[in-house]
Amino acid sequence: MTALPSTLQRGACPALSAPMMTGDGLLARISLIEAISPGQLAEICRLSLKHGNGMVDISARGNLQVRGLSEISAPRLDADVRGMDLPLREGLAVEVPPLAGMDDSEIADPRPLVEAIRDAARGITGLAPKMAVVVDGGGLLRLSDLLADIRLVAVGKHDWKLLLGGAEQSARIFNVLRETLVVDTVMDLLKRLASLGNKARGRDLTSGLAVNDTAPHTPTSSSGLSRGSAGVATVDPSQMLGTSPSMTTRNAAASPFELLTLSDGLHAVGIGPAFGQAKAEHLIALCDEAARLGIQSLKPAFDHSLLFFGTGVACRALRDFANDNGFIASATDPRSHIAACSGSPACNSATIATHEIAAAAAVECADILDGSFKLHVTGCPKGCAHPQPAALALCGTADSVSLIAQGKAADQPFAFSSFADTNATLRRLADLVGSERRPGENSAACLARIGSDRLAAAATGRP
Repeated sequence: MTALPSTLQRGACPALSAPMMTGDGLLARISLIEAISPGQLAEICRLSLKHGNGMVDISARGNLQVRGLSEISAPRLDADVRGMDLPLREGLAVEVPPLAGMDDSEIADPRPLVEAIRDAARGITGLAPKMAVVVDGGGLLRLSDLLADIRLVAVGKHDWKLLLGGAEQSARIFNVLRETLVVDTVMDLLKRLASLGNKARGRDLTSGLAVNDTAPHTPTSSSGLSRGSAGVATVDPSQMLGTSPSMTTRNAAASPFELLTLSDGLHAVGIGPAFGQAKAEHLIALCDEAARLGIQSLKPAFDHSLLFFGTGVACRALRDFANDNGFIASATDPRSHIAACSGSPACNSATIATHEIAAAAAVECADILDGSFKLHVTGCPKGCAHPQPAALALCGTADSVSLIAQGKAADQPFAFSSFADTNATLRRLADLVGSERRPGENSAACLARIGSDRLAAAATGRP
């Protein structure tokens, strides 16, 4: 892997009161911990028109972002948003699946733990700016693919698996805990991270822990922590009362772009702007239609989505409206399988117009975008839109577009393409995958099997 120059390292997160400078002005992030009404989201969009450039992002983690602010208008947006009395997140990011408490298929409701962790962490300072804790109770929509420093996954009604660093599949298991011990254990880990400095992340505590090691009793690691530290009692998942095999092994997160049936007759429908960004007036129209249909609440969610909650009839009608107005409203939409950053000119680091390439890719590569991987389109090697390795990535450079297989944006490319030839290059790669894919094989597996050498030959048009 190629190390990024210091000027291209992924840095601190923007916040409502601490916006970040980008290519189109300051960007402020609005992080919510509860649902809001369609009218409240519409008002945020109106504020983006008043104080910014009218472009609104929904981040991969489900945060709202207002773009194009100035040094003068950013504090005014801060004051106006806080005046709306929204359920804003303050302090440590402790994230929970968007359907928590509304989903009968959950193993456990994570919300009490989330509230307790947020409260207990208020006095801890010195953590990394992007520090994140995920508490996932299972269910229809999970946060398995989101990166987390500390991750709690329900394996029983009162038992939680604790993992460190990365997405769920790549994280290291630290322990399996009774619920009564979870908060103290998480606080011990956070304090340890704070003591290591504000650049320390969850992965820095994993030295000596094997990937997905399920043994609950392991000697102290070189990080100075052991699974039994701080008096933590461990439990063997196979011995937990009431725990079935299906509760200890769960599928990866489903797409939010579905019509979902929840408890108490409630439904949810996931809708999102293409590549996570929309004009404020388009979101206002969507919110106005939701309100007209009697939908009273929504949540920004992972994969750049908005989950609207209402009756089945209302959710279906809103989905139809979204489809007719250019939004993503189905997991089969190829655009939902592309992770694209803001690109040039919105980002100072970007060298290519990522959304233009992504829109073309949704057409040129539609037949291979089957949901088995995210096509990563990034304007620079930071790869903010998809920090994990991707089966196929396109990265802007000073004078071309690099193509990377089975890696991150900063990894060694297998080929380069001029910006003008990118569409044709993608078509050649899609044709290769289409011709090589075996019965029952998905696109991600086919790309891995083909390998970089043959992908390079196809990308450059060599026989």
